[in-house]
Amino acid sequence: MDYLADTVTIIRQFSKSGSIGKEARNILAGTDIGKHRIYISVLSLAEIMYLSQKNRIAIDLAETIRIINASDNYRIVDLTPDIVTIADKLDFYELFDRMIIATAKFLDIPLISPDEAIRQSNLIPVIWK
Repeated sequence: MDYLADTVTIIRQFSKSGSIGKEARNILAGTDIGKHRIYISVLSLAEIMYLSQKNRIAIDLAETIRIINASDNYRIVDLTPDIVTIADKLDFYELFDRMIIATAKFLDIPLISPDEAIRQSNLIPVIWK
């Protein structure tokens, strides 16, 4: 099955730091053995770049891209006008999260995220616990 992972999920998975919900952890483990495919928004890469440059996370952009490129089971999703158009119609306050939600809607796949506000929005299916 296909999923979109948000920035926090990718940071925690690739840096092996922080907690990941059991259901999300099972999906990510399945991805590592080819059972699932994880999509990652290019916006998450931009966030990882920024957070790394601010020394707020334990992984940098180059390592993140290396991990993605080393696997057939991770794919980067570009930001497109279709995704921005979907985001324009969403009632969600935070821009990056709105774009991530729109990307999941565009791809018609669930989002893996610990973000409680996204889960409570009921805009898309969210997996974590």
